[in-house]
Amino acid sequence: MVDGGGEGAVLTRVVAVAETGSTNADLLALAPTGAEEGLWLRADRQLAGRGRQGRGWESPPGNFYASTLVRLRSGDPPAPTLALVAAVALEEAVRAVVPRAEPRLKWPNDLLIGGAKLSGILLERADDAVVVGVGVNLAHHPRFPGRATTSLAEHGAAITLEAFGVRLADLFAAWLFGWRQDGVAPVAARWSERAHPPGTRLAANLPDGEVVEGSFVRLAPDGALVLALADGTERAIHAGDVFLL
Repeated sequence: MVDGGGEGAVLTRVVAVAETGSTNADLLALAPTGAEEGLWLRADRQLAGRGRQGRGWESPPGNFYASTLVRLRSGDPPAPTLALVAAVALEEAVRAVVPRAEPRLKWPNDLLIGGAKLSGILLERADDAVVVGVGVNLAHHPRFPGRATTSLAEHGAAITLEAFGVRLADLFAAWLFGWRQDGVAPVAARWSERAHPPGTRLAANLPDGEVVEGSFVRLAPDGALVLALADGTERAIHAGDVFLL
């Protein structure tokens, strides 16, 4: 059990299991039973891991698969901005392991090294509970045609699943505390420091099939991605798959 730091910080508890269907699904099922904020569930293997928009997430042994629970409180910032909290905590955890690799965040939920995907984040909500799932390629990475992926092992990292889980839980607790105390702005500022710089050309594939291309401008207060379009206007993207051009 580790203290996230600061008065009022939530204690975190990491529970590890050898195998499950999905750590996110497990915590969503536990949420109505009174499961407390700060609980982390880590699995050595997932049989039904999933990513954003219902996609499958390959989950062989050796990589990191874990989820945690946040209980929304009156006065909390918008729930979707918890994706930024998870992202900056994850980037910090990875950077500590492979500082020379210079990991970079990509909106909305990816962490890249050298343009190759290292990890992803999935948020799901049930009433006042938000489950934050994190998958990181520690030991190996899947191969996809036309899509670069990587792992921490490929960059010379040597850290156990247990140690990485404790480090991430600590960092997430600290950033969550700051999110509640100081709002989204400091989290968004850190995200912007660690992400694609302003002017980066991006393409957003929206859920309705529309493709929007533009240059990254900034994050909106609600965590949306703001792009400058060719016609000189700006557009906020709230959901979709984003690719570097």
